[in-house]
Amino acid sequence: MEKSYNPEGIEEKWYALWKERGYFHALDRSDRPAYSIVIPPPNVTGVLHMGHALNNTLQDVLIRWKRMSAHNTLWMPGMDHAGIATQNVVEREIAKEGLNRHDLGREPFVARVWKWKEHSGGQILSQLQRLGCSCDWERQRFTLDEGLSEAVKEVFVRLYEEGLIYRGDYIINWCPRCHTALSDLEVEHEETRGNLYHLNYPLKDASGQVTVATTRPETMLGDTAVAVHPEDTRYRHLVGRKLILPVIGREIPVIADAYVDRTFGSGAVKVTPAHDPNDFEMGLRHNLPSVSVMKEDGTMSVEAGPFAGQDRYECRKNLLHTLEASGVLVRTEAHAMSVGHCYRCKTVIEPFRSKQWFVKTKPLAEPAMEAVRTGQVRIIPRGWENSYFDWMTNIRDWCISRQIWWGHRIPAWYCDACSHIVVARTEPAACNHCGNQDLRQEEDVLDTWFSSALWPFSTLGWPAQTEALKTFYPTSALVTGFDILFFWVARMIMMGMKFAGDVPFRDVYIHALVRDAHGQKMSKSKGNVVDPVIMIRKYGTDAFRFTLVAFAAQGRDVRFSEERVEGYRNFVNKVWNAARFIQMNIENVNVPALTDVAKLNRIDRWILSRLNTAIRELTLALEDYRFNDAASAAYQFLWREFCDWYIELSKPVLQSGENAVATRATLVHVLEVALRFLHPFMPFVTEEIWQSFPHTGDTIVTAPFPVPDEEFDDPEVEEEMSWVVNAVSAVRTIRGEMNIAPSQRLRALIRAQGNPARILEASRSFIETLARADVEIGAELKKPAKSATEVRPPLEIYVPLEGLVDIGGETERLRKDLTRLEAEAARIGKKLNNEDFLSRAPEEVVEKEKLKYDEVKARMDKVRESIDRIRNLETS
Repeated sequence: MEKSYNPEGIEEKWYALWKERGYFHALDRSDRPAYSIVIPPPNVTGVLHMGHALNNTLQDVLIRWKRMSAHNTLWMPGMDHAGIATQNVVEREIAKEGLNRHDLGREPFVARVWKWKEHSGGQILSQLQRLGCSCDWERQRFTLDEGLSEAVKEVFVRLYEEGLIYRGDYIINWCPRCHTALSDLEVEHEETRGNLYHLNYPLKDASGQVTVATTRPETMLGDTAVAVHPEDTRYRHLVGRKLILPVIGREIPVIADAYVDRTFGSGAVKVTPAHDPNDFEMGLRHNLPSVSVMKEDGTMSVEAGPFAGQDRYECRKNLLHTLEASGVLVRTEAHAMSVGHCYRCKTVIEPFRSKQWFVKTKPLAEPAMEAVRTGQVRIIPRGWENSYFDWMTNIRDWCISRQIWWGHRIPAWYCDACSHIVVARTEPAACNHCGNQDLRQEEDVLDTWFSSALWPFSTLGWPAQTEALKTFYPTSALVTGFDILFFWVARMIMMGMKFAGDVPFRDVYIHALVRDAHGQKMSKSKGNVVDPVIMIRKYGTDAFRFTLVAFAAQGRDVRFSEERVEGYRNFVNKVWNAARFIQMNIENVNVPALTDVAKLNRIDRWILSRLNTAIRELTLALEDYRFNDAASAAYQFLWREFCDWYIELSKPVLQSGENAVATRATLVHVLEVALRFLHPFMPFVTEEIWQSFPHTGDTIVTAPFPVPDEEFDDPEVEEEMSWVVNAVSAVRTIRGEMNIAPSQRLRALIRAQGNPARILEASRSFIETLARADVEIGAELKKPAKSATEVRPPLEIYVPLEGLVDIGGETERLRKDLTRLEAEAARIGKKLNNEDFLSRAPEEVVEKEKLKYDEVKARMDKVRESIDRIRNLETS
């Protein structure tokens, strides 16, 4: 082994070999139990970000663990065609040539997108390989693959034939920039400070007026009624009378509807059926006309009268001027409101009346809710079940048509001769109603999430009943972010139960966000975005992966910092150096298998028992999706117990030669087993080391995941060794707190009796070597004058410090530290008691200051303890 571990070159070497030899490939038929995961398909436009890195690292941990646990594992990779996002990318590209998609025409434009996909798309898949993801790359899928397209058509046609897909007028979310409808989930709402405008609408007979309030005054041009609550006594006498709509002059009725909130504004609301979903429903109930005053590009239509052709915001400005001048606008007040934006281009969306295609979701949602209620699908952490049920209970019909060209074109054809719509799996030769052969296909494509909802079974060959489908469906687990619980997870459950006859997965693990070190959400505007590829280049894949897993606690966001990656690179180096130490100590020596060793000493039996404990803790944590606890079990065992204690304890044995054969065998055995349970987290360094030692098999990728060997369970020796560890730790603690150089040899008295005293006496040489102290052990030992004390039941440890510590100087140093920390705590405390700061500062900044305050207070307590300890020396 080289002196230091350099991931560059090593990672590429092993990944290429793993792929070449097919270690990641699953078998459609196998005697082994199946374990399968489908990757949340990244957009074809995507590049690896921290969310992807966390999500895919967690999936890879599961897949590698199960592969080593003798499962037939399939991790299905692929990409999503990402309709709007990809079309936008290519539209921007051709705009540089002075063209738009309409200049090219539909077919040439779609061909251009395919060309872009082949040459520039899919960068993220190579980045996932850089991350070490062990997907079955031979099965890679794309949501516009021919097979997946067949599945999409089949589902669409079946839903249509069952009356669960329909076409109709509806108020949809419209993006004037992307020129397409958006589902409710594709609209991002932002809290905004706007205005509430109060307008007077005069009665036709000039006997009075009604005041209405609106945040979107330009839509008043499309008003076709004013509504009041039927029980509102203020307006009961006006119901049925006519008002004159200002500017336009249209007569509109006053109607009574229970939807109206009597407490909002004046209690009278304007009704614009073409531009508000609630008004649309009210319009249906009262048979009101629907007047569209806005066009698809966000400019005003001819129905807007004198404002026709103006941009919607230009119209608002000019209209308000007109209304104010005519006395119609009577009051303007500041008003907080939630404004919807397109999730892709961030343009403010418009509620827009349009003829669209919809899925009736209620009949699909009921079985999907029951699947979670009965445990057919487990959502982890369970707290997300409440969000799932809340959304599914209030689910609205899903608008699935999009006015773009890149995507699955809706398999519907229009007959202009008889107005019939033909929905079919293949292009029809003629209208099945009148026989007309001149049919035109629907221009719209399906929402990207429609094909994604079929991903778990369409990627396995459905609607054909393939061997892969029989073996791997339902899949075992889905790892995903909470932001697509409704976009994707709920819809996959609905579609899977409807068409594949079972839930699409058994477990759904919802991971949290990756934030920066201060808990702030990463964003380009804040300048705190971390590039995973840069982290990998700088610190190696293993250190980066382990950092993500180590902080992936259930229900808690990951606070990512480069310092943490650097810390786990030190862990990689620690394991590497431990392996080098072992390798140097077995050179030119025959190391027997542990099973052939006749007698093990106490430290050997201790580390083997602790190895069993680590395996149990790590395995149980993975079974419960407690990834951080699994990583912690690996880290604590390897760094703290194996490297810091066992290897150090083994050095005198190896040097003396007594029992060295057993200790060498134990060192090799424990390292080999630990490499195997570390492999799912750190695949590259573990393979590199594993190949340098005696092993069975070609690769650690398919080596068996460790299971505890009950023969090595030894709670008695674990307790005995805890006394040795505590004795050494106590002396080290005193040395550190009293600022005594490591090279300074100390005297230590350990007060113990009975079995602890006997064990410590037998381990005296170990204790003296590791503590760098001359040790006395006995039941009647008295505390010497000017001694520091550490109590580690059942032990008391005394270290005489006279002549070793400048009590006055050390006290002065600590008091200066305390004064500095008190000033820092006062400064932060003053800020946290400042109401102006608390009200103005972002929440994450306030939280950061609170954490800093707690840290300073904890350090102050530590310094005070050290001062008290020195005071005790003066009086002892």
